[in-house]
Amino acid sequence: MFGKLKASARQRLFWVEQLTLQKRLVITYILIILLPSIMISLYIFNEFYGNYIKDIEKKNENALEIEQVHIKNNIETMKRTDQFTAPMGREVLDYLSRTSEPNAEELIDLNDNTIKPLLRLQYNNPSIEHIRVYASNPLVYEYWEVILSEKRIVNEPWYGPVMAAGGTDYWEYSRFDKGTIRDWSKDEAVTIKPKISLLRELNNPNHVGIIQVDMMLDNFFPNTFSPLQDGQSQMLIMDRNKEIYRYPGNPFLANSGLTETIVREQFDLNGVDGADAGSFRFSFGGIPFLCTYSHIKQVDTYMLNIVSLENVYREINKTRNQIIIANIILIAILSAATYKLNSIILKKLHVLTDSMKKVRQGDFHFDISIRGGGEVGELAHHFRKMLKKINELIADAVHKQAANKEAELTTLRNQIDSHFLYNTLENIKMMAEINHQPDISDALTSLGGMLRYNTKWTSEFVRLKDELTHISNYIAIMNVRFDDKIHLTIDIPNHYLGQEILKMSLQPVVENAIKYGLKDKPMTITIRARVLGETMAIEITDDGSGLSEERTVEINRRIAMEDSRIADDGGSGNAWETGTQGSGIGLINVQRRIRMNYGREYGLHLESDEGRYTRVWIHIPYLILNGGIS
Repeated sequence: MFGKLKASARQRLFWVEQLTLQKRLVITYILIILLPSIMISLYIFNEFYGNYIKDIEKKNENALEIEQVHIKNNIETMKRTDQFTAPMGREVLDYLSRTSEPNAEELIDLNDNTIKPLLRLQYNNPSIEHIRVYASNPLVYEYWEVILSEKRIVNEPWYGPVMAAGGTDYWEYSRFDKGTIRDWSKDEAVTIKPKISLLRELNNPNHVGIIQVDMMLDNFFPNTFSPLQDGQSQMLIMDRNKEIYRYPGNPFLANSGLTETIVREQFDLNGVDGADAGSFRFSFGGIPFLCTYSHIKQVDTYMLNIVSLENVYREINKTRNQIIIANIILIAILSAATYKLNSIILKKLHVLTDSMKKVRQGDFHFDISIRGGGEVGELAHHFRKMLKKINELIADAVHKQAANKEAELTTLRNQIDSHFLYNTLENIKMMAEINHQPDISDALTSLGGMLRYNTKWTSEFVRLKDELTHISNYIAIMNVRFDDKIHLTIDIPNHYLGQEILKMSLQPVVENAIKYGLKDKPMTITIRARVLGETMAIEITDDGSGLSEERTVEINRRIAMEDSRIADDGGSGNAWETGTQGSGIGLINVQRRIRMNYGREYGLHLESDEGRYTRVWIHIPYLILNGGIS
């Protein structure tokens, strides 16, 4: 499939290439206008639609917020009604907890001081439908509509959860308002009107009953059950069991083809359960809908406001089509103008073609007569710049060739100077031997070896044997200065002497050891090497004055730092970190060279004990030059 598409694309590209430039420019011009116009139309459509949806969402959110204000007030009303324990509630709890049957005087007192105030409390709050207390004590007489036996509700589905709540508020929805005087199993004792109940267990201190405060849903959710709703939206209530309660007189669901089951499915599909507030969109039967929701934590209920977007889509699609038609008319006009303008542009392109032919023939010293703006004018401008750049590059090439010749002469002159210096040292050495001055002769031999090693830099890498020879020459020179106070010990097996090592990587360490470790007494510098897996570890130890623990930690920190961070850190005046006067290469430079050539897993590490020793470890890959990796 992919191969066929690729072949088809090649054929179309070949067809376009066969067209004249004028036709190709017309097609390109049309595409340049057509594609942006379509994108702009879609952008305007999406922005307009998005803003309209945001307005609807805001409107629905405001409606839910207004409903929440009513709900919170009703919740507070029911809670205040529930909290009857002071002052009249105390008598009710005592009555529910009694251990003997009440006499007539006690019943009259309870009726006058407790039952009647409770009934007045209910009558003074028209939104409160019932206040009922269910007693578990068999010695308690029932007062109809207020105090009833708990046996009447033990089979209710909410009885178990209320008991499990342990005295905290429990809210329960019901589609029917069951009566109390008649038998609840009879149909005439049931009012088909949904309500919400606040239930709570009563303890004094143990379980003595359950209190129930009822409010009809049309009072608890006044806007949701209001008959004054438009036919394009409806507010719904969904309890913890996903049961939906709504005003049945609103035909919105039936007219739009929605059902309560579909609403529940969309609620679950959009992952709303558990969220506090928000909105989501869905489609059903080809009609788009917007659902705004809000969670009422006190009663564990979701309020939903579903709005049809069918009319919104119809208006926006009309506007979008008008924009696209206007763009098509504009493109038709511009295409006709483009075809005429292209014939003028092609004249300038012919001038550019003739200029390119001159460049191909080697003529770079001419100017192009095309001036002005536009694509062709810009192309001519850059072509002039290219000619100027070519002439500059030709001149630079001539200058570089002359500079290379001069550099070759300078290099030859430097070589002559080096040979002159070596020959002079050899002559002085011969004079020292003739005059029986072996110390001077040996010192000159070491100095000559050091000079040859330093100036002969054909490669970054040498054998460990060559670096150790250079160290020996350096120690010999230093002993002339310090009266043979420095002793060098090399404890390295012969089969390690072919190890690859960066040139001048050991000398800075030895130089620092002498400069900062040598005091009044003689000093021994020991160089050892061992292999750890695929790594060669070279140890350079001196028994000089050593460094403090703080200074050792600081030097290791700076050695391990990135190059840029070392520069930001401000540098240091200690040669252990920044370099030495003799070699110009400090420990940090050695660290950089090792990491640059071998990788970040290799490098230097410093150990020291003040007054006893200083030890530097150098870790590099184990690589024998005369035998490959061992």
